[in-house]
Amino acid sequence: MDLSKIRMVVTDMDGTLLNSNHQVSNRFFKLFEGLRSKGILFVAASGRQYNSIVEKLYPIKDDIIVIAENGGFAKQKEREIISTPLNSDYILEVLKTLKEVPNTHPVLCGKHMAYISGESDAFVKKLKEYYTEFDILEELTIVDSEIIKIAIYHFESSEQHIYPHVKHFEDILKVKISGENWVDISSPKAHKGFALENVMERYSIKPDEIMVFGDYNNDLEMLALSEFSFAMENAHPNVKKAAKYSTRSNDEMGVEIVLEQLLTERCREMH
Repeated sequence: MDLSKIRMVVTDMDGTLLNSNHQVSNRFFKLFEGLRSKGILFVAASGRQYNSIVEKLYPIKDDIIVIAENGGFAKQKEREIISTPLNSDYILEVLKTLKEVPNTHPVLCGKHMAYISGESDAFVKKLKEYYTEFDILEELTIVDSEIIKIAIYHFESSEQHIYPHVKHFEDILKVKISGENWVDISSPKAHKGFALENVMERYSIKPDEIMVFGDYNNDLEMLALSEFSFAMENAHPNVKKAAKYSTRSNDEMGVEIVLEQLLTERCREMH
């Protein structure tokens, strides 16, 4: 594996860079300094809200590119790179469908603010991990601000209890099982691959110059853009099948192990 050309590293957050306690390791922050010193760009690509990603990576927030809301929104410092809103008619249609599905918790995701109904205290508590800025409304259909994505949560299984009820929207929208408990619905172009392609074009990055890490189905499009795609040990079977390489789990610092390998190789080149 020749990593000598790598100019950009892209990683998903939950289940990938973050451990099971949703933490970024100190080891990663040290490795980031190594990446920066070698001129290697870093991209955090997540289904999370932009503010939530920035909070997790606060010490380096001004030195990274952030792809948020599964690719619906991307930003570098104060500069917006891409924003792909969801048509309001589709939002109403999805919300109408979900009203018939028990124990589902929809979140309307704007660029910097999310909206929920607040019917479940347990869900509000859970949401705080992924969304630092949100409003609780009596009725979600009244939201008139630009919405990037509808995220839907189920406490047991998104694949079993949400996806079957919304998969018919796949004809017109992007429907992604983005985690064990989440399904995300967005514009057909609002996915991590589309946003990352935009970033790659901006920096003239080729497939053999980018390293991508992921663990779930919402990472598939961006993994396909790289000749150095890595599936975490804890990844969904689809991701393991699609990625060219594998690494240890998020709790065993799988991302950090590969980044160390990358930096070691770079240091060797200099001597």
